Amino acid sequence: MKKILTLVCVSALGGLLTLTGYKLFIEKATQNETIVEQVANSPIYVPTNNNTSISLVTPNFVEAAEKSLDAVVHVKNTSIVNAPMSFQDLFYGRNSQRAQVGTGSGVIISPSGFIVTNNHVIQNANEISITLNNNKSYVAELIGTDEATDIALLKIETDEDLPFMAFGNSDNAKIGEWVLAVGNPFNLNSTVTAGIISAKSRDLSGRNTQSFIQTDAAVNPGNSGGALVNTNGDLIGINTAISSQTGSYIGYSFAVPSNIARKIVNDIMEYGNVQNGILGVVGGALNSKAAEELGTEVTEGFYVSEVTENTGAAMAGIRRGDIIKKIDNVSINKFSDLTGYLKTKSPDDTVNVTLLRGDTEEILPVTLLKPTTYIVDTIGYVKNASKKELEKFGTAYGIKISEFNKDYKPYWNRNGVETGSIITRINGKKLYSIDDAQNALKTRSVNEPLQIEVINKDLEKIVYNFR
Repeated sequence: MKKILTLVCVSALGGLLTLTGYKLFIEKATQNETIVEQVANSPIYVPTNNNTSISLVTPNFVEAAEKSLDAVVHVKNTSIVNAPMSFQDLFYGRNSQRAQVGTGSGVIISPSGFIVTNNHVIQNANEISITLNNNKSYVAELIGTDEATDIALLKIETDEDLPFMAFGNSDNAKIGEWVLAVGNPFNLNSTVTAGIISAKSRDLSGRNTQSFIQTDAAVNPGNSGGALVNTNGDLIGINTAISSQTGSYIGYSFAVPSNIARKIVNDIMEYGNVQNGILGVVGGALNSKAAEELGTEVTEGFYVSEVTENTGAAMAGIRRGDIIKKIDNVSINKFSDLTGYLKTKSPDDTVNVTLLRGDTEEILPVTLLKPTTYIVDTIGYVKNASKKELEKFGTAYGIKISEFNKDYKPYWNRNGVETGSIITRINGKKLYSIDDAQNALKTRSVNEPLQIEVINKDLEKIVYNFR
């Protein structure tokens, strides 16, 4: 019996050892096989963010909307236009003039009643009326306009302090930042829409004369002249235009930056017109193609191809071939960056220009000067005249014609007016400088004929009338 039990125990122990050995062998073989397989099929490494947390913080537009709504007004422009003469007009002896009404928005910028809007909202207006958010209405006075930036300044008289918005710093606005558009689209008063800043320094003209803030906040006809505000309720732009093939919003809207609008308004208040300061450089924005043609590896910045004589740039030592990278702390990557920033500056302001000259970076202080030319639509470019030039034409005052508008050149030449002829008056106002010409044209009423007094090549003083 003992032998049988001993035999069973030995058999069981042998089986256990065999099973354990087999298990260890199989696991090792499997492990080796797995390792080989992983090495053979190792994937290409792609950086991955496995953080699945979602930010639940959303922008709060309530406070910004509350700050803005009462300061944004409805603007109504009533103008008298000549309509086609009907049979009834002829039969009853009525004139064909009709009242035409346009609407838009405006922003109160002072408690005393100054309002900024777009020039195109009030252009050719015979009467401008303002309706506040509390439904009170006022007749507005046009203080001044600037067609180049599409900004106009109005004033209403009231005994009470009005809610207003202070200008913010549009240079601090960032692409991707949330903004609100506040205005009166389609006569729907006190409308607020939201979006983000899509781009800055956007030029729609193709002539590098504009520098808009682009947003995707919904803006429609009637929003023009309204407020673009950030989530703090700061006024960072005046809504001006949309990009559309239908006349209605399709995804992009554009605003005049607040820094430009503020400068235009201040100039109109102080001088009655806009005081522009010029740098005095000619050139263009760099890109890969331009850099290759110019033999430089720099693909961003403004390439100076010419420096105008007797300007701040020339006196500061800027040269042809320099690449402007910054003005003050504003990066210059395209021409509209340059023109947009300069529109916030005035004559005699000094700006620090950071430029590349070869491989060397330099910072040059440049004093901006007044423009030396001005455009009169029915003539062309005019300039200040020297004392010697005035004496030649026998006059003590006047400005000279430097270049004709090609559409009007034949007319003037037929009347003996050539390049160099002197313009002495516009609408009866003596001209001592191009500033006087600018003031005379800006203060001319809508229906007032344009009267230009010129001394021609035969030294004859002749008055020409235009409608």
